[in-house]
This record gives sequence, structure tokens and C-alpha cells, in this order.
Amino acid sequence: MEHKTRHLTETQLANIRAAVETILVNIGENPGREGLLETPDRVARMVDEIFEGTRFSNDEIAEECGKTFPLPEGSISNNSTVAVTNIEAFSYCEHHLALMYNMRVSVGYIPRDRIVGLSKIPRIVDLVTRRLQLQEKIGNDIADILSKVVKTEDVIVVISAEHSCLTSRGIKKPGTRTSTITARGAFETQKEKRLEFLKTIENNSN
Repeated sequence: MEHKTRHLTETQLANIRAAVETILVNIGENPGREGLLETPDRVARMVDEIFEGTRFSNDEIAEECGKTFPLPEGSISNNSTVAVTNIEAFSYCEHHLALMYNMRVSVGYIPRDRIVGLSKIPRIVDLVTRRLQLQEKIGNDIADILSKVVKTEDVIVVISAEHSCLTSRGIKKPGTRTSTITARGAFETQKEKRLEFLKTIENNSN
């Protein structure tokens, strides 16, 4: 299914522009000065883009990315892992609206009867991360959606990212990375499958 972008309404965009102008005034800025004249509109259009995933449910993302193909006979065994690693992404923390950046997402699954087109996995990542998020929830959302698409519980999602709420405010520790592992099915119960996937990420990062 071809992706159809869902935009905010004109009323929503107008409300965001007004909110940005209010913020500018309350931090002591002048929204009427030349450098800020178009800032409320720019921010509204940016918000429309970077939070597009909010306007899709996980079920809708699964339906949009649900094109699958029969597992070719003899191509891989029923215990082999399909891995798409080091997908670049970004998101925004729901606690501070702060950027999660330098994010790498690696996704793996053990196919049963069908496989998904490889381009659909980065598309799932893209829509899930274009929401106000927690890194832990990003992994769970991706795993939930992929399980619906390929009809298997054997899914793993590994995420590593920097969080500006940690690196540029508060404790201010630049370079600190947060890593999460969401393991389902065989990846949760079989240590060797989990370690095999982590080794694949390591090899693909070199």
C-alpha cells in the first residue's frame, strides 16, 4: 500500500502558530522582529512533519506496511533470522519534547510462512519514531507492528540513541547513549538467538 501523508488541519496549524508566538513573548523575545517573523509558521510546518506518526495507529501502520511474500522454499530455515540493522532515525521525548538523536534501530525476525519487503521495516521505524515517544516504547511499538505483519512472535528490536534531555540539559552529559532491547518469542527465550542478533549488529557496524 502506498503511503499517504496525513497532515494537520489548518485550524491545528493556526493553533500551533499562536502557541509558538506565546512562547516567544514569554521568553522575552519579540515575535515581530525580522528573524522571528516567520518562525511560528516554520515551527507549525515542522511539527506537522516530525509528528506525522501520531496520526497513525499501530494497526494502521501494520496495514500500510503489510505487503508480504511467501517464504521461498529452501531459501532459509524456519529458525533463521532476517535482520535489518542500523536504521537511522530520530524522535522526541514525551517528557521534555527533547530530541532523541544519533539513533540506530536494528530489527530482526524469524519468518514462518511469509516475509515482508525489506523497505517496509524502515518505514515502520519512521512512522513509530515520528511521535512523542519513550525509547522503550519505540521498541515495543515496532515489535508489535512487525509481529502483526509477519505473523510471528519471534521479533527483536535493538535501539541505541542519544537524548538531548540528558546531553544538553539537566545533568548535561554529552556522548551518553541509551540502549534498549525488546526481545519477543525465541529471542526472549533462547539466549543464543539473542546473542546471534547482537553479533550481527556488531558485524554490520564495522
